[in-house]
Amino acid sequence: MSTLDQTLIVTPPAPVAPVTIPATPAVSPAKAAFRQFMKSPSGVAGAVLLILLVAMTLVGPWVYSIDPLEIVGLPFTPPSADAWLGTDYLGRDVLAGLVHGGRATLTVGAVAALITIAIGVTVGALAGFFGGWIDSLLVKIAEFFQVLPPLLFAMVLVTLFGPKLTTITLAIGAVSWTSAARLTRAEFMRLRDLDFIKASRAAGAGNLHLILRVVLPNALPPIIVSATLAIGVAILFEGGLSFLGLGDPNTMSWGLMIGQNRNYVLDAWWAVTFPGAAIFLSVLAISLVGDGVNDAVNPRLRRR
Repeated sequence: MSTLDQTLIVTPPAPVAPVTIPATPAVSPAKAAFRQFMKSPSGVAGAVLLILLVAMTLVGPWVYSIDPLEIVGLPFTPPSADAWLGTDYLGRDVLAGLVHGGRATLTVGAVAALITIAIGVTVGALAGFFGGWIDSLLVKIAEFFQVLPPLLFAMVLVTLFGPKLTTITLAIGAVSWTSAARLTRAEFMRLRDLDFIKASRAAGAGNLHLILRVVLPNALPPIIVSATLAIGVAILFEGGLSFLGLGDPNTMSWGLMIGQNRNYVLDAWWAVTFPGAAIFLSVLAISLVGDGVNDAVNPRLRRR
């Protein structure tokens, strides 16, 4: 082999090992929303306060087992060692009323909010998805309920069917669903003509599948926020009805405590102040949690 041929021989380079980049594990939307929620100081503070209030209503009756409807002392007894938060106009223990009544108040708020969201989402989803005469009919029905004063309408329902806790809960849910319906209708109208909805329809998906499995999951973030705030509204509704004398007299609640002692606020301020503070803290905690949830599920706020 000549010298020229030897110079033309090129040694092939050594094979380079492929570089593997570790894949980043995908984070579920729920975990991402939870992490974003934990970055909200107000949302976390509201969640802690709400957990404490719920724990008080669940564990408190076991620790402080005095019957809230039982007369334990003289009326208008101020806070003392015998009655830590005093007694009301009948001589019932105010602390027992707070501990036992919180369960009824928070239950009414949660169940009434669930009824509100169920009716509102159903009406709004059907109106926004189908449009046409269905939309017109459901909008007219929503406008009819919207024109009626909610508190007055609830008072009429409770008066007709009796001041029971179940009736109060159903009445609150029946008069408070229009806001949720308008919100859901707007979201469905925004989403129904998008490309992924058209693709699902072209693939043979039926209307029920599109509503429940395609459109509704994408419309959930604002609905979740609305459901959170609806609990606070329902608690205030129950307090308002009880203040007007339409509370369930057989079940102690914070609203009932305020309603029954409202005429004696100058003689026994503690009988009204403490349940009023409990309602205030509950609604404040739920509002803070709602703000935190809004920050967590709203993509625009998440990018900030």
